[in-house]
Amino acid sequence: MTIRHMKIFVAVCRQGSVTGAAQALYLAQPSVSLAIRELEEYYGVRLFDRISRRMQLTQEGRQMFSYASHIVSLFDEMEQSIKNWDSLGTLRVGSSITIGNFLMPRLTALFYRSHPDMKVEVHIDNSEEIERMVLKGELDFALIEGSAHSPAVVCERFSDDHLVVVCGGSHPFSVRREITLEELLTCDFLLREKGSGTRELVDSVLLLHDVSVEPVWESTSTGALVAAVAQGLGISILPHMLAQPGLKAKQLHELKVTGVEFRRRYFLIRHQRKFLSGSAQDFIRLVKERSSYL
Repeated sequence: MTIRHMKIFVAVCRQGSVTGAAQALYLAQPSVSLAIRELEEYYGVRLFDRISRRMQLTQEGRQMFSYASHIVSLFDEMEQSIKNWDSLGTLRVGSSITIGNFLMPRLTALFYRSHPDMKVEVHIDNSEEIERMVLKGELDFALIEGSAHSPAVVCERFSDDHLVVVCGGSHPFSVRREITLEELLTCDFLLREKGSGTRELVDSVLLLHDVSVEPVWESTSTGALVAAVAQGLGISILPHMLAQPGLKAKQLHELKVTGVEFRRRYFLIRHQRKFLSGSAQDFIRLVKERSSYL
């Protein structure tokens, strides 16, 4: 089997159809179909189920995609490296939403000072989706809140943070500095969506105290939550770094909860089989050395 077969297979997986892969690769559809058939015949397995014009990966196909995506990525990186990719290429970096709002713009700006000809493509999403992209080989590395869940992902802690409980200026608790957990649970909650690192920490800390909550608001936007809290619609638990502007402007009021702390770590994650170029290693070094000072 050739790298061409691998590239075609990966394209069909990502596009979900022979037609989409053919268009993405600028190939004729019969050439794409032939390559997939040759792969199936060579390995003696069915890689796709053809259902309603969509190509659905079989179990064997999913296993092969895990390897093929990294083979193709490594081959591309080899070619890019030979062509002086470290000084003229592209880095694909992922970030959870909190880090993307606060740290990533500053880190990227610092990186450009020493690598002005590099291009940094940043994808910002919740931690669960970012880990999925790392596993699929779509990112070189990523920065997330909390650790990854897959054993195929290498995690390196690079910074710490904590969450703060906040209410609006008109909330009954705004005249208090500290409340009990029981009082907290009487409030309406406005929280980040499931799958985010922030929500995962909130749920896990509350679970340690044998309680759980059902929020009246769920949002991927911290800004939307801050605005809703400021309007007195409920209480939220937000990253300290993102709540700071609202606290300084006195739109938000911070509350301590007796006996409860929401502390977390930030992690740099990458696939264990991922080759890191020199420029990627430079960016990672910058993350480790400068994040605590930004």
